Amino acid sequence: MAELPDGIRLQKVLASAGVGSRRVSEDLIAAGRVTVDGEVAVLGARVDPETAVIHVNGDRIVVRRDLVHLALNKPRGVLSAMSDDRGRPTVGDLVADREERLFHVGRLDNDSEGLLLLTNDGDLAHHLMHPSFGVLKTYLATVPGPIGKDVGRRLLAGIELDDGPAKADAFKVVQTQGDQAIVEVILHEGRKHIVRRMLDEVGHPVSRLVRTRIGPVRLGALRVGTLRPLTRTELAELHRLAETAPASEPIEETETGD
Repeated sequence: MAELPDGIRLQKVLASAGVGSRRVSEDLIAAGRVTVDGEVAVLGARVDPETAVIHVNGDRIVVRRDLVHLALNKPRGVLSAMSDDRGRPTVGDLVADREERLFHVGRLDNDSEGLLLLTNDGDLAHHLMHPSFGVLKTYLATVPGPIGKDVGRRLLAGIELDDGPAKADAFKVVQTQGDQAIVEVILHEGRKHIVRRMLDEVGHPVSRLVRTRIGPVRLGALRVGTLRPLTRTELAELHRLAETAPASEPIEETETGD
């Protein structure tokens, strides 16, 4: 790995990124557990944090301080857009006080709620939105009950929609109360309104839809309309997933996942 005489010492970069103290970072480098641009790093190496691709124990480490990666609990009635010429509420309104120029990764439709990722990291977002990304997304849907045993079997086996077959990766009934039920649907597809269309096809139209997970990122107890930064572990896993998805083809941002 070539050193950059005008760069920053690698252990300082790692410490600033929260990997550990400089001493801990030096130990990681000495043990051969750090790579820079695909090559094993050495003690004393200097890097450019703006361009270097750094991994520790195989996990990508984000070292650029200007990059922002956020989880948002999108409220119902808010468009997955940064602005709207018709004056409707948008995700952009929720981050209007931030200095960074953020954009959303994927979409949720106006009537859907839950987890949405926001970032100014164009490279990562480009990979995550690629059709081959195929990350699992988890949804909780409120539908008419009760749920027959054949519903899950049909969704897991695959059903025919007007734009081709679709199937869930996992399905379970979470709760049944009176004439309503809450079901969990997990799938990797991103076609428009896919969850709503699948459940409608099996006779259980959705009255409420909440996305609770995207890959390693969970909605958790995040309050509606609020944000939190992604953890280093979540970011490392997203980068690992993104690195396996080719992004050389143009992306049409039609994915809504709901």
